[in-house]
Amino acid sequence: MNFSITTEYPLWLLIFCVLLGAVISLLLYYKNNKYNISPLLKKILTSIRFVAITIIAFLLLSPLVKTVSRFVEKPIIIIAQDNSESIPVNKDSVYYKKQYKEQLNKFIEAIKAKYDVKTFSFGDKVSNNISFSFNDKLTNISALFDKLQTLYTNRNVGALILATDGMYNRGKNPLYASDYISYPIYTLALGDTSIFKDIIISKINYNKVTYLGNKFPVEITIKANRCKRKSSKLTITKGNEIVFSKELDFSSTISTQTVLTEIEAKQSGIQRYHVFLTPIPEEVTEVNIASDFFVEVLDQRRKILILANSPHPDIAALKESIEKNDNYEVESALAENFNKTVLGYNLVILHQLPSENNNIAKIIESLNKSGTPVMYIIGNQSNFNVFNELKTGLNIITNNKSSQNEALPIINNDFALFTINEEVKNFSYDLPPLYSPYGTYKTSNSSNVLFYQKIGSVATKQPLVMFNQQNNVKSCIIAGEGIWKWKLADYRQNKNHDIFNSILSKFIQYLAITEDKGFFRLNCNNNFYENENVELYAEVYNESYEMINTPEISLDIYNKENNKFQFVFGKTLNSYQLNAGMFPVGEYRYEAKVKVGDKLYTKTGAFNVLALNLELVNTTADHKILYNIAHKHEGKLYYPSQLDELRKSILSREDIKVVSYSQKRLNEMINFFWVFIIIILLLSVEWFIRKWSGNY
Repeated sequence: MNFSITTEYPLWLLIFCVLLGAVISLLLYYKNNKYNISPLLKKILTSIRFVAITIIAFLLLSPLVKTVSRFVEKPIIIIAQDNSESIPVNKDSVYYKKQYKEQLNKFIEAIKAKYDVKTFSFGDKVSNNISFSFNDKLTNISALFDKLQTLYTNRNVGALILATDGMYNRGKNPLYASDYISYPIYTLALGDTSIFKDIIISKINYNKVTYLGNKFPVEITIKANRCKRKSSKLTITKGNEIVFSKELDFSSTISTQTVLTEIEAKQSGIQRYHVFLTPIPEEVTEVNIASDFFVEVLDQRRKILILANSPHPDIAALKESIEKNDNYEVESALAENFNKTVLGYNLVILHQLPSENNNIAKIIESLNKSGTPVMYIIGNQSNFNVFNELKTGLNIITNNKSSQNEALPIINNDFALFTINEEVKNFSYDLPPLYSPYGTYKTSNSSNVLFYQKIGSVATKQPLVMFNQQNNVKSCIIAGEGIWKWKLADYRQNKNHDIFNSILSKFIQYLAITEDKGFFRLNCNNNFYENENVELYAEVYNESYEMINTPEISLDIYNKENNKFQFVFGKTLNSYQLNAGMFPVGEYRYEAKVKVGDKLYTKTGAFNVLALNLELVNTTADHKILYNIAHKHEGKLYYPSQLDELRKSILSREDIKVVSYSQKRLNEMINFFWVFIIIILLLSVEWFIRKWSGNY
C-alpha cells in the first residue's frame, strides 16, 4: 500500500502555513522575555511549537490522503448442498447421511488451499454452511441462484458446484433461473433415477369452505410406479367414521388414477379428513400413501327479505331461485303489509321501492343505520326522486315516469367483483330485454357495472345491472323489471334454471357476505404447513370505531392434549401482529383476550398444522436437468463417486485463477486519529518541558 497527500487548494499556500508556524513560535519564545530558559531549550521549544502550528494551519487547507491498496483475491468456489427430504429417500439413505458427508468434507478440505470455498444449503430456504440433516420440506433451486447473484456479482467466482437430485417443487425452473449466472456450474448428481415400486397420493383437490348439509367434491389423484397387476384400497375417514372407500387395480407399470367423490358436511367447524392407501409389498416408502385435508363447514344460513311494492312475477322467480340454495332463508312481503323490523336480515331486496305509494322512509333509515346490503329492482312504480336521494351510486333523471325502454344486457368484460364464467357470458347474449326506465343515468366513480343497456341496436353506457359500495355498505341495482323472463329463457334454452340460478347466486353471495364489525377483530388462517410460522393479526376499536392499540392482547393456544402455549401480541403502528413460530403437525385451538376500559372481549378459533410431503411425492431423481444446467454453463455432471475427478477438472481450468486489483481511496486528513495524537503529543511535550524548566 502507498499513499500521497493532496489538497483542494494550491500547494503554494503551504508557504503561508510554514510562515504562520514560524511567526507564532518566534514571537512566543524570542520576543517574550518572561521565559527564563537556556538557548538550547528555547530552540527545542520553538521547533516543537513551529511543527504543531504548521500542522494545524495545514489542516485548514482540507488536505486529502490518497491511499492505493493492492489486493489479491483467490477464486471463489461455491458449494451448494440440497438439504431436502427427497435426497435420502431411497436404498442409499445411509450412504448420504454418513459416507457422502465424509467424502464431501474431504473434497472441501482438498481445494481450500487454492480456493476460497463458500458453502450453502438450500431447500425451502437458503442458508450459509452445509447441512446434512436432509429435513427441508421443499426444494427451491431458483432461490439459491437469486441469492448467489446478489452476494457474488462482480466477485472472482471460479465455479459453482450444485449438489442435488434435480427435483424442485418451488420457484422457477432452475434451467432458466440460472440464466444470470456467469460462471461455470458443475452438478453433483444425487439421488437415484431408478423407478421404485411405490403408490403415491400425488394430489387432493377439494373445497376449502362449504356449508352445513351440503355435499362437497373431493378429487384424489393416485400415481403408481411398478405396480402392474397390484391392488390397493383408497379410504377417506373422518375420525373413526369411514366416509368413502374404493378398490384400486393398477393395470400398467406406471399409471395414474383419479378418484372423484362427494362428501356430505354433517358438522360445522373445521373438519379433518384422512386419506390413505393400503400399502403394497416391497414399497420403497409408505410416507406418501396417507394425507390429511381440512374443510371449514359454515353453519350460517343467510336471512333474505324480498319487499315489494305490489305483486309481480319477479318476486316468485327470485324467491324460488334463492331458496334452491339451502344456505339462504327467504321471506317475501308487500311493503304495505310489512310491520316487522329489517334488523337481522343479511340482505333486503326492494322491488320497485321506494314507490309513489310507499316511500318506506323508516325501513330505509333502519337499513342505513344497520349497514344491511340492499338490492334495488327499479320499475315504473319506483319513486325516482326519493331513490336519487339514497346515494346508491346511480341517479335516474326522467320526465315521464311511465316511459320505458326494452333494454338488452351487454356484459362488461372488465367487471371484477366476482367471476363470470363463459357459460354465463354466452347465455347473456340470448337474454330477453328488461323494461328499464327512460331517462338520463348518472353513475358514481365507485360503481361497478356488470351489464350495460342495449336499446334496439344501440349499445349504451347506461347500467342495467350494477354494484356499488358506500361507507362499507354494499348495494346492487337492477335498472329494469321483468327478470322473471331470464329464468324462462334459461329453461327454454337448457331445460333447466341452472344458469339463471348461478347468476343470481353470484349476486346474493357478493351482497350477503358480512364483515366482522365488532370492537375486537382477529384474523388467523385455518391451515398452516409444518414449515410455516403461525401468524395472527388483530385490530381493536373503541366505541367510536377508532382503531387503537394501547391495550394488551393475550393469546392461549392449546394442542390436542390440552397443553397450553401463551403469547402476547406485538403492537404495530395502529394494530397488532403475532408470529407464534412453527408448530408440530396437529390440530390446535386458540383463545385471545383484550380488555378495553371495563369491557373484556374474547375471540376463539382453531387452526391446523398440515404435514408437507411434497418431497416424497416423487422419489425418482431428475439428472437430465442437472446435465442441461452444467452443459449450459460450461460445466459437467459428476456423481458422488467422482469427486476426485471433479477436483482435477476444476484445478485444470485456466480461467479459474487469482485476481489482483488496486483500490484507491481518498480520506480527509483531519479525520485521521493519528494526526490528532501527533498534535496533542507535540503540545504536551512542549508544556512538559516548560514546566520541567520552571516556566509557566
